[in-house]
Amino acid sequence: MNTVGIVGVPMDLGQERRGVDMGPSAIRYAGLQDRLLSLGYSVIDYGDIPVKGRSPVQIGDANLKNLQSVVEASLNVKESVMKMLKDDVFPLILGGDHSISIGTLAAINEKRQNVGVIWYDAHGDLNIPETSPSGNIHGMPLAVNLNLGHSSLTSIGAHKIKPENIVLIGARALDEGEKELIQRLGIKVFTMHEIDRMGMTAVIEQTISHLKDTDGVHLSLDLDALDPMECPGVGTPVRGGITYRESHLAMEMLAESGLITSAELVEVNPILDDRNQTAEVAVALAGSLFGDKLL
Repeated sequence: MNTVGIVGVPMDLGQERRGVDMGPSAIRYAGLQDRLLSLGYSVIDYGDIPVKGRSPVQIGDANLKNLQSVVEASLNVKESVMKMLKDDVFPLILGGDHSISIGTLAAINEKRQNVGVIWYDAHGDLNIPETSPSGNIHGMPLAVNLNLGHSSLTSIGAHKIKPENIVLIGARALDEGEKELIQRLGIKVFTMHEIDRMGMTAVIEQTISHLKDTDGVHLSLDLDALDPMECPGVGTPVRGGITYRESHLAMEMLAESGLITSAELVEVNPILDDRNQTAEVAVALAGSLFGDKLL
């Protein structure tokens, strides 16, 4: 596709730290559109979807914070991404916290029945209400798209991801329930241990091989996958993460593979950032994903 569609999801409902709703604005301000135009793409900015405020805790929803508001926002995200797919543009979604992936993947799974997913993240986001230590829905979107969790969330998408079509890259903060689920479903995971031992080249080569038979791959890039020294402006930083250069290599190799058919950049929080550094990293990595090269 020669046209990239951008949509912002200014949502902070999936977690408790305020500020991540300003992520889409920060990424735009860091020059995303100009970067894509310089690479020869046409760009359509669809603006931001409407996101309502935080919902009151309902009886029975104590471990699902802002459930109704997240459901409403996710339905809006799904509708917006489905419009982008209908317009035949490359969907590039800007978050917002990682709960936006509930709506994003719900839409993409309507279009592609055998979609692959690369979850580039320090966390697994594979919790369900019973295993979540916090009740924050941004720790649940991948589980939701495996049809696990509260019915109000799982019903947003009619089609689900196959566990064998998921690759987690950069994990270093997994909850016990997530570890059990990963082992039970046989989900492919490259923790920081594997990245350190194998190197990013081997990790991405194996990822590409693992997902080569899908009918398109969605990249969900949480900026907390990178080390907090590189990306301070995230809500749940975890030390010992992927480096800036390793991340560029990963994006460059994914660009060369031609497998990536949609992407999202999430968890940029300008309030916690240093001079918009994290948003600038997001734009730089997007450049590499869309084929920017030194020569």
